[in-house]
Amino acid sequence: MVTPEEAKHRAATAYNAAADLFDAPELGFWDYYGQRTIERLGLLRGARVLDLCSGSGASALPAAERVGPDGNVLGVDVAERLLTLARTKAANRGLSNVEFRVGDMLQPGLPEAGFDAVVCVFGIFFVPDMAAAVRELWRLVRPGGKLAITTWGRNFFEPANGLFWDAVRSVRPELYKGFNPWDRIDDPAGLRAMLAEGGVGEVEIASEDYAHPLASPEDWWTIARGCGYRGTIDLLSAEEQARVRESNLVPLREGKVSAIEANALYAIAVKQS
Repeated sequence: MVTPEEAKHRAATAYNAAADLFDAPELGFWDYYGQRTIERLGLLRGARVLDLCSGSGASALPAAERVGPDGNVLGVDVAERLLTLARTKAANRGLSNVEFRVGDMLQPGLPEAGFDAVVCVFGIFFVPDMAAAVRELWRLVRPGGKLAITTWGRNFFEPANGLFWDAVRSVRPELYKGFNPWDRIDDPAGLRAMLAEGGVGEVEIASEDYAHPLASPEDWWTIARGCGYRGTIDLLSAEEQARVRESNLVPLREGKVSAIEANALYAIAVKQS
């Protein structure tokens, strides 16, 4: 079993490497779902918001715009290079009410009930014990405040995802991953059960089906190198990477694939006073 420290190290390594492509136009789903999560949360002006696994600011920046100058947002992530991107974007938008720092979701070192809203978009599954992470996030929400968790839904990045892992297995079987960490929570029932295990009883869950467009199959390789797949790709030699790339892209070209599934689930819970 992977320890929390090992999981943290893997995530930091993969996403620091992926930072060179993380904000590429081909990966527009980060901003799409970050914005959509904040819209669903209904933040008030002046609110104090914590965004864990904030990446390059896809949800933290729209949250900062929503809460206004009297509010403030703290974005926390394990990948320093993503936070550097976030700080640059905040400065370009003239946002002085948002701060980004390196930190651990399980041990953020933050006060109990210190936030009006705690947000985690595509991050809760990076720890082996998701329920433990939920308990920590819930601890940080003030009475009357909200917790928002967004995760991937069914058929994540298909058909490209399955082709990618088949290609990896063909060259480096030991790197093959037969399941994703979010598979346990990729439907409303599974997500609700995990949240309940973490102490969150009443929760509103909504699903969104979304086909993320590909201008060409080659866009998929940019996506793979700009997100968590990068951790696996960087373990391959240059020759192996080329073989995996072609084995992955040829079926997409032949099938004239113009979109991948990027379905998501939104969970929002209000902490009773």
